[in-house]
Amino acid sequence: MQGEPQLLDLIIKKLKRENGIECSQGYRIVVTAGANMGFLATLFAITDPGDEVILPLPYYFNQEMAVRMLSCAPVLVETDENFHPRLDRIAAALSPRTRAIVTISPNNPSGAVYPERLLREVNTLCRDHGIYHISDEAYEYFTYGAASHLSPASIRGSSRHTISLYSLSKAYGFASWRIGYAVIPEHLYDAVLKAQDTNLICPPVISQHAAIGALEIGREYCKEKLEVTREVRDVLFSELGSVGSYCRLLPAQGAFYALLAVETALTSMQLARRLIIEHGIAIIPGTTFGLETGCYFRIAYGALQKEAATEAIRRLVAGLKSVVGVNLSPQNS
Repeated sequence: MQGEPQLLDLIIKKLKRENGIECSQGYRIVVTAGANMGFLATLFAITDPGDEVILPLPYYFNQEMAVRMLSCAPVLVETDENFHPRLDRIAAALSPRTRAIVTISPNNPSGAVYPERLLREVNTLCRDHGIYHISDEAYEYFTYGAASHLSPASIRGSSRHTISLYSLSKAYGFASWRIGYAVIPEHLYDAVLKAQDTNLICPPVISQHAAIGALEIGREYCKEKLEVTREVRDVLFSELGSVGSYCRLLPAQGAFYALLAVETALTSMQLARRLIIEHGIAIIPGTTFGLETGCYFRIAYGALQKEAATEAIRRLVAGLKSVVGVNLSPQNS
């Protein structure tokens, strides 16, 4: 249930080398069927029906759904203009039923990378209130420019309240193999294993052996592949800057997502439909991630080769100019 011994050994060494996490200091590792399964197993271990989990906006929709499916309540907390969590808003949202605060950095869907200071403050808040800090780090390798990634589990004294989730699927580009791992406090180990055993028994062994091969090759493989992602990102930000004042691509220092803010009378779903039907390009409305006010879209560019991405960006730019640039109202859509 916990993972193949060879894979666990490679993960422990990777965490110490790359994340500064010493697993012998109160942590255990569980190999999971991706970070999503790690999140679900964690919720089974730490919550009861009616408990609350704080999700900064925009949230990752699978996590919001998982919270609701366990009959818990997602507590949605607004972030600042860069989509960084606001500690004052989080503190105000705490209640006797709060069991965890979730952070995703680098972030899906915004691409934001949270500052080290902020992650340390969230972690301290969790420690002081006896709740868990669930740190989703699926996109740990995807940072750009001066942005850097911090694993909260590396913070001194964090091992009793910090849960970290990782995805080899994202880092090494084999998403459909469904393989990742969770770093959890020692006292949650049995409960997480029970949840995993009940849901899928263990991650597929063939995927675990693929993960062993990936970790034996190491991060250098990822760095080489990430160059294509960086090139696509540069094209995206350059081309979307030419659309017009009614479109604004928000700062994104990580992952392979960006949020686009559009000034239009159309709803995000109406605009998404028109872009798909009329221009053959799909982006996800911000309402999917809890952004109910304004017109936002998530652009995902990580799975595209440069040639395909260039064509996709050309269609998106043309579609935005055609549909939004002429100031159509919802009645015309």
